[in-house]
Amino acid sequence: MAIGGGHGTAVTLRAARCYAGTLTGVVSVADDGGSSGRLRELLNVVAVGDIRKCLVAVAEEDSVLAVAFDRRFDEGELAGHALGNLILAGLIDVTGDLVLGVREAAKLLGRRAATSSPPRPSGSC
Repeated sequence: MAIGGGHGTAVTLRAARCYAGTLTGVVSVADDGGSSGRLRELLNVVAVGDIRKCLVAVAEEDSVLAVAFDRRFDEGELAGHALGNLILAGLIDVTGDLVLGVREAAKLLGRRAATSSPPRPSGSC
């Protein structure tokens, strides 16, 4: 199991896939910088960048789609956005659910994602 966000979680998952049968990543969606921050503000979605990095980390070694997921645009309105962030935001929008969107992205990358929703508060603190 890898818990966190940023590059470390993805690096840990990439290394662990050589040794572990089942991988679990608990990934933070609180980032507010770069492409994730822009999409978060524009589309009102959670920050998807760290989720994208983790999905790419467990994709097949020779996956052209995984390379494309990490590709960042250089010019125009899309400058700085990773293609995978845009796809994840679109899948979350189409499915209406973060968990379902991530599962669909994992399928695209040839992986089954065991995802679950974060716990919801049961009342006031």
